[in-house]
Amino acid sequence: MKTTPLRLATGLALVALSFSLSRVPEAQAVDPAKTKIVFIAGKPSHPSGQHEFNAGAILLARALNDQSGLPLQVDVHHNGWPADEKAFEGAKAVVIYSDGNASHPVNGHEEFMDQLVAKGVGLMCMHYGVEVPPGPLGEYFKKWIGGHYEGGFSCNPHWTAPLEAKSGHPIANGVPAFSANDEWYYNMRFADPKTAQDILTATPTRERINRYVHWTPDGERNLGSKQTLMWAVERSDGGRGIGFTGGHWHRNWAIDDFRRAVLNAIVWVAGMEVPAGGVASEPITEAQLNENLDPKKEMLHVPLPAPTDLTQPAAEAVEFRWPSKK
Repeated sequence: MKTTPLRLATGLALVALSFSLSRVPEAQAVDPAKTKIVFIAGKPSHPSGQHEFNAGAILLARALNDQSGLPLQVDVHHNGWPADEKAFEGAKAVVIYSDGNASHPVNGHEEFMDQLVAKGVGLMCMHYGVEVPPGPLGEYFKKWIGGHYEGGFSCNPHWTAPLEAKSGHPIANGVPAFSANDEWYYNMRFADPKTAQDILTATPTRERINRYVHWTPDGERNLGSKQTLMWAVERSDGGRGIGFTGGHWHRNWAIDDFRRAVLNAIVWVAGMEVPAGGVASEPITEAQLNENLDPKKEMLHVPLPAPTDLTQPAAEAVEFRWPSKK
């Protein structure tokens, strides 16, 4: 998909104003009749239209709070870890949509998160938020959500994934097979023995990849084999964990089945029952996609995904190809 730069004559001031007016309130009184979910959106990252953590979190929270018909209270905390950890009081789940590794919001808060998890609080991490280094934090992630992206082992090409949802699992409710082009990470480092169930899977092939970012011998070796792009674990503490590797392109939130799968996962990780037809939400308009984008050096207008975007790669140059051993 080709995007067209939108040069704002008034500079970034209008963008900042739109961002401040449209964001979801960060703190709300806990409603005992509702299931509280804390959504942590990461700091600005990547060019415009990519890694739009704040804008994406607002779209998902709006769908859950106002459109799902479920008794939910989703509080969005922007630009990283909440300044006041009282924000987590009463939460049934935490969703982290952010950069990972050195920029992961949980850095420095591992013990606090581990205490939440031990109480049965669900945890879901999305896109770069599933990447942490091996070692202590990696072991936490295997415990909390069943696995993680490990640099040098996992890989993150941009490719068109023909996704299949695990039949019979609540997260698959109302989610048919669908395709979407994203930076779908694969070859995760799972707990051994593996504790997670595969929820969304797809098979990468050379023809489906349009951009190689961090390519690895394991990524090459696993071409042609089914890979896990969303996984879920039911922990011994009674809580649940989810990893989801998509979410690079902000435009993909306008794909109904893509969005429904993630909304289902958020509801499930909070310990709730997923409706038989999946979590309801209204179609996302192009205007809504362009609300709350992070102010960046060059602002791009984000168009709705065209039908071809669901079956064809985005127009991007191949950066690096691992030599084939065939």
